[in-house]
Amino acid sequence: MFDPDTGQLSAMVGGNYLTAVRTAASSAISIAHLARSDAKVLGMIGAGHQAAFQLRAAAEQRDFDKVIAWNLHPDMLPTLGKVAQELGLSFEAVEREQLGAQADVIISITSAHEPLMMKDWVKPGTHLACMGTDTKGKQEMDPALIAAATLFTDEVAPSMTIGETQHAIASGLIKEADITPIGAVINKTHQGRSSQDEITLFDGTGVGLQDLAVASVAARIARQQGKAQVIDL
Repeated sequence: MFDPDTGQLSAMVGGNYLTAVRTAASSAISIAHLARSDAKVLGMIGAGHQAAFQLRAAAEQRDFDKVIAWNLHPDMLPTLGKVAQELGLSFEAVEREQLGAQADVIISITSAHEPLMMKDWVKPGTHLACMGTDTKGKQEMDPALIAAATLFTDEVAPSMTIGETQHAIASGLIKEADITPIGAVINKTHQGRSSQDEITLFDGTGVGLQDLAVASVAARIARQQGKAQVIDL
């Protein structure tokens, strides 16, 4: 990190952990602003390293009483189940159709290039946070589900080109004007969820500027708490 006024090096910060926390915070913000207030069942699609961060952050946003999860490799699910147990939440491994039928909030955090959740599986009123790896061809949701949902994202342009909305855009099911920056909801210039039955979807594309902001805060706190290693240049 560099001082914006002088260009002088101000800190070197390891980014892996902070990026994981920031990604989880991004989906948690979408849950805080878009999920139904009475959401009780959290659905997790994906059980890799990032899933645990997602689960912990989501659990702070609603009074969930159950976590249900699906992963391509089921042997990875017990690790996620231990996190749910630490949070005092019951945990169950389910098939995707059952997950869609039960979950009030669904977080997808995979590297899939084909739809893992179909439109007909998702019940009215669900909030989805699509946080998987963004790249050309990335896909976690059925384009028909994208078209049926009210759409939000952190950055519209990458969402359309390498994010979750790219396939629905390419097939003409939606257009750019159908995607709202989550900041508009936070700043109260967009109402967000408009009804209990509305399906809302947040496409978290991952913005580098957010990583810099988080790193800046971490560096400041480390200095304040005497945990930073200071080097004279």
